[in-house]
Amino acid sequence: MKVLAVTGRHAQNLVKAFAMDSDVLVLDVDVAAFITPKMLESKMRKDALAQAERLEAEARPVLQIKGVKIGGSARMKVLAEIVDATRLGQEDLVKKIRRHEEQGADMIDLGIPLDAEPSQVAEALQIARKATSLPLSVDTVQPDLILAGLRAGADLVLSLDGRNLPLVGEAVAAAGVLAAVIPGPGSLEENLRSAQGMGIKVIADPVLDPPLQGLVLSLQRYLLFQEGHPGIPLFFGAGNVTELLDADSQGANALLAALGAEVGASILFTPEYSAKAKGSVQELWRASRMMLLAQKRRTPPKDLGVDLLVLKEKRPRPEEPMPCRFIKASQDHRYEPDPAGSFRISLVEGMILARNAGCAVAGTNARDILNTLIEMGLVSRLDHAGYLGRELEKAELALRLGHSYSQDEYLLASGLESLEKS
Repeated sequence: MKVLAVTGRHAQNLVKAFAMDSDVLVLDVDVAAFITPKMLESKMRKDALAQAERLEAEARPVLQIKGVKIGGSARMKVLAEIVDATRLGQEDLVKKIRRHEEQGADMIDLGIPLDAEPSQVAEALQIARKATSLPLSVDTVQPDLILAGLRAGADLVLSLDGRNLPLVGEAVAAAGVLAAVIPGPGSLEENLRSAQGMGIKVIADPVLDPPLQGLVLSLQRYLLFQEGHPGIPLFFGAGNVTELLDADSQGANALLAALGAEVGASILFTPEYSAKAKGSVQELWRASRMMLLAQKRRTPPKDLGVDLLVLKEKRPRPEEPMPCRFIKASQDHRYEPDPAGSFRISLVEGMILARNAGCAVAGTNARDILNTLIEMGLVSRLDHAGYLGRELEKAELALRLGHSYSQDEYLLASGLESLEKS
């Protein structure tokens, strides 16, 4: 059994003297009695992420794209796709790129629709290059659009197959960029041999199929390919599952990252096309680090210091006993309008907005907004203050979860109702 002794600065020498074979964790607090579970969790998370960064710095990759390590012992990298990038205006494209970068994307993929023009591909890449220093890929099988991407300075090409290889292979090799190779019309192995014969630096995509459409068989393809070609990095399309599965993405992405780690994936690819997949880039950012730490420890991805628990608790707090005497809450309260006025609460541009006919107060913290309204004399009834507190807290929770918010409606009603009916 491994024992961890937790203490503060003042007692650290004494604890270390008597700890024997136990590990000692010293938190940034003078007196050990002031340590809380939240402080311990924060320290564990900070240390875990620092260890993940050390492991990545020491990793020996198979390939690198602008300093981003791919394959080998490197962490799985997150490639975030921007769907139909050429159809977006400059401002929207830049906004999406920067959001994905803030979420932790290692690379940005520009999804190119079939009806795009070469000039639009070049323009999208030029905009993206000004917006970020991350490696950029173009995602198309159309030969003319691949060539346009190469001319505009793409760092990665998705995807080469038996149809476009004869037309663009030499140009890809001459550009020295990494290219994902997919099956069709020939096998993946045949297309890889053709690409490597042209001198192209390749990453293999055996194609991850959606749930109930061949998912397990596709995982088997990954395993068999990895066993036969251990030196070729693998592309893992996690978005093929999350976008086609009506379930919260946090758990799905954690499991997909674990599956990716087991089959030897080097790149975790995801769009955030549907609302239910929003946040997938950040989730895979965390999940990739969880798998790196778990592989180092040679344990399941549990008790690492980082996790993807959002709505469920790892360890619930103890419940207090019900007192012998209590008053049951009344349901007969009669609403009376506040003479100071009513407020409409909504989420706007990443902020909580409370407004009435005379003013609007915005922020990201429910307490700050409520205190501001009270200090301005805009709330005169206690029941109105209580109501505003409840709604503002719901709005803040929605903001933190990336959920939509509608005043006077349950925040997670649809999911809870479906569970109750089951």
